[in-house]
Amino acid sequence: MSATRLLVLGVVRGYGVAHGYLIGNDLMSWGAGEWANVKWGSIYHALKQLTKEGCLADEEVPPARTDYRITAKGEQEFQRLLRDALRRPETRPDMLAAGLALLPSLSRADAVALLHERLAALESRRDAARKQVGEWTDPPHVRELFGLWEHTADSGVAWTRGLLERLESGAYPMAGERNSPGDPGSWPILKFE
Repeated sequence: MSATRLLVLGVVRGYGVAHGYLIGNDLMSWGAGEWANVKWGSIYHALKQLTKEGCLADEEVPPARTDYRITAKGEQEFQRLLRDALRRPETRPDMLAAGLALLPSLSRADAVALLHERLAALESRRDAARKQVGEWTDPPHVRELFGLWEHTADSGVAWTRGLLERLESGAYPMAGERNSPGDPGSWPILKFE
């Protein structure tokens, strides 16, 4: 549920105040059901759990709506999850995808530093897998597993370097920069007609 937690906190943070239907519509329009396995039920479960934990504050709005605001504890949890999503290479891509969706919530310097940590971890994984490929003897087919890990890590290295180059060249408005969607309460509510 970590990707869902991160996404729910990020959307509430982005709007400043948001209700469950708005959060769900945003996440579904981003395709989060596919890349993070977010479902309507998991969104409402996350809202209840995050409220119970003190990360969100809820307020009943008549006739039958609940609005949510992020708390100081919620901001800390959001920052922890977002930073971990960018710095730690995971086997499942949902946390990285959630982190990328909320990337502008970080300053450019923070995002670059976290991605450099990710790059170092991926290079280390790649090099360890490469060593295992070279040293493995029996059973011989297991070498393919290490080859897969090497290839996957190497692909991650190439992609991370590309993102770092784009960020270091000024791509995407980041928190604190002009036109950034990364500051709390900065998201406009979109009107669908």
